[in-house]
Parts: sequence; C-alpha cells; structure tokens
Amino acid sequence: MRTLTLLASLMCMALSVSAAKADRRVAFVVGNGTYKNVAQLPNPPIDAKAMAATLRNVGFEVIEGSNLTRDQMTEKLLDFGRKAQGSDVAVFYYAGHGIAVGGSNYLLPVDADIKSEMDVKLGAAINIDLTLEQTMGDAKVKLVFLDACRDNPFAAKIKSNSATRSVNVQSGLAEMKSGEGTLIAFATGPGQTALDGQEGNNSPFTRALIDNITKPGVEIQQAMTSVRAQVNEETHKGQLPWGHTNLIGAVYLNQAPTTQVANAAPTAAGVVPAATSSSDGVELEYWRSVKESNKPEELNAYLSAYPNGQFKALALARLAAVKSGPSTTTRNLNAGVDPATFTDDASQLTEDQIGLDKGQRRDVQRRLTGLGFDTKVTGAFSEDTRTVLKRWQAARGYPSTGYLNKLQHKALLSEIVAAPATASDESAKPARRAPAQAQGAPAPRHNGGGDAGAAFVGGVVGGMMGGMFRR
Repeated sequence: MRTLTLLASLMCMALSVSAAKADRRVAFVVGNGTYKNVAQLPNPPIDAKAMAATLRNVGFEVIEGSNLTRDQMTEKLLDFGRKAQGSDVAVFYYAGHGIAVGGSNYLLPVDADIKSEMDVKLGAAINIDLTLEQTMGDAKVKLVFLDACRDNPFAAKIKSNSATRSVNVQSGLAEMKSGEGTLIAFATGPGQTALDGQEGNNSPFTRALIDNITKPGVEIQQAMTSVRAQVNEETHKGQLPWGHTNLIGAVYLNQAPTTQVANAAPTAAGVVPAATSSSDGVELEYWRSVKESNKPEELNAYLSAYPNGQFKALALARLAAVKSGPSTTTRNLNAGVDPATFTDDASQLTEDQIGLDKGQRRDVQRRLTGLGFDTKVTGAFSEDTRTVLKRWQAARGYPSTGYLNKLQHKALLSEIVAAPATASDESAKPARRAPAQAQGAPAPRHNGGGDAGAAFVGGVVGGMMGGMFRR
C-alpha cells in the first residue's frame, strides 16, 4: 500500500512539474535600414530594438538583429526555426524594405541588389511564405507583424529588364493567406504604402503595436483593433493597418492577474497566458537598452516614446554628451558601487542610522529630481518621496523599499546629476510622430529614391505555416 501511495505521489509531482512549466515563447525581430543599393531607412533598427524589449518583457526569447545581410538573415532564421519548433507562441516581426513580385512577398536584406525578377526568385531576397512555413509551421500560435509595406525600390529596375514578358511588380506587399492558429498584420492594406515615421522615432505602426499588444488583460485581436485605430488617427486617415486571423480561441501576450485562462475559449493552439508586466517595466527595459547608446536617434526614440518618462533627464543629459563631441562619456550608473548595495534591504531603521538632517533630505530630493525622478523639495520624506525613491531603487536594481540605507545614500550621492531642466528641455525633446498630413508627407518605408531626409540612415511573414492567411 505504501508503495502504491508513493508511486501515486510521484506521479502527481511529475504532473505538477509538467503543468507548471511556462509556455515557450520565441520571437524573431529584425529591422533593416542601412541598404547598400536603394534608399536607406532611418527607423527600422529603432523599431526592432523597441519591439524586442517589449516582447522580452512578457517572457519571449528574442532572436534579434538589425541591418542584416542575406547570410546574416539566414543565420538568424535558422536559429529562430530551431527554437520556435513546438513553441506555444511564435512571433515574427520585420521592419524594413519589402517587395511583391508575381503575387509573392519578399523581405530585403541590406545587401540586396535586384535588377530582375530572376534575382528575386533565385535568392537575393527572402521569400516570406517559405520562411514562415519553415520556421513557425508547428508553433501553436503564430503572430506575424510586417512593417514593410513600402514602395518597391527595385520596381523600375525589374520592369526595365523584363521587356520580353509581363512582370507583375506592385507597390507595397501582396495579400497573404493564413493557416490555422495564425494572425498576420501589415502596416497598411494590400498594395498600399506605409509611413516610416519621423527620423529617429518609431514608425506609426510599430509604435501602435508597442503601445497595445502587451497591455495587461487585452486579447491580441482586441489589441489589433486598437492598433488600427491609433495609426488611422495619427496619420489623419492616411494609413490603415490591415490583417487577417485564423486564431482559435483567445490569445493574451500579457494575461491580467484577475483573468483566468480557464475562462477563455479552449483552443487546440492553446490559450496563451503571459507573464505579468506593467508599463513601468516596459519603460525600464526600453531605457536599459539605450541608456549607454552613442546614437542620438536611439535616445530620441526613448524620449519620443516616453516624453515624460522617469529617465527623461538622464536621456537628455546623455543626448547632450553624445552631440557635444566624441562619445567617450559612456557611464555605468552603478560603476564603483559596493555590490552589497544590490542586496542589502533598507528600512526606516537603516535610514535613521544615516542621520539625515532637513538640509540633507532636501539634497536627496534635489538629486532625485535632477536624475529625472521628480519630487517636491521639502526636506521631509513624504509618501510622494517614498514612491519616487522606490522608482529610483527599481531603476538601479536595488531592493525597492522606499527607504535608504548608508550604501544606497552613498550611491545616490555619487551619481552625476543633470543640469536643472529649463525650457530647452522641450526643444531638445523630439515631437512624437505627427500625422502625415499635418507635417508633410514622411518618407514611405520604401520610397524608391525618396528625399534625402527620409532616406537617412539610422539605426511580433510568407507561405506561412502551411498556408498564410490573406493579407
């Protein structure tokens, strides 16, 4: 009897461990902008970095790349295909130039040099249908986001070298068919062109994705409705994202804590629960990805996404340092900080042991404000100050209690504080991408030779899964 009881217990334990295993989430995120043979695009690498941070924050393993050649894209796709095999949810995100020839869609590596239809079909470009079928075919849920609906930059070359027969080369990307368990979303409608956005910022489509797809408790199809509305409004109805879905059941990238998966419609593809997250967590992840960047466009992208963010002052100071000369000023905020700072908790007792007088408390508040953690300078640590202290601690990786200890106080005093914010802050902050009709026509992500400004370099697709859905 004891033996049977023990076996039953072991079986229950095994089942419990199996059930507790988190769902596997894998994403391919690439942004190509520095093209060698056609107009360059400033924003796709910035878009990819922001999307990668957003997906990592809700539990995705991300295979990420920017400005990839044909060989480099192939290498990343092979890695993605291996890791996505049997995954619960796989995401494919691409930003950059794309091309539609003969009704098929292709993605363009930065070294693509296409002069004819033959160049396209013999491997100079990446066939989306084949790629998706091979890399994501057996994933339970497949989400595809293509921010590549642009004017075909090679159209003129292909047509001029195809005099002997008719070649169907169209603007934007062609429609795609979806298989079971798949959602595909394009930046705009079939055969239409989409906007790249203001230089140094995210495109309207990618920004809307980042704003909506990982909102807690929001189902992905609801999120895409919000994406379409946001882009349509931002571009003054100049661009309307398009998509198609064959998803079975509800899919959440960020399941709300109060929402039970059991309440969602059952599906063979699996209702996808998600790690909980907050908007503060997304911002923190974003800031960590750019805080030591030497590229003004990446810092400007953070400021554009979070114009009143908790790291605004730091971003402005970093931006000023980068623009003022050779960027040898890269600084780790925690350089030289005692390792115990990251593990020792702080409390009212440890703060009292520091013996801060009113003047020193004012100094703490001024420093927090100068670092972008705005709080009133009163000399008294109110509830507001405690909340700001928690934000500062969380941003630095310290135990977040809202109280100081000697090590944390010393670390705060050692930080370089930005100059007091003035009206220049507003001029230094790039405006969020204004509607296309309101500020002139921003360059399409595929203007075949577009103006120089729009072509400036900068820096979750397809016979997909057994038959991609209509694009």
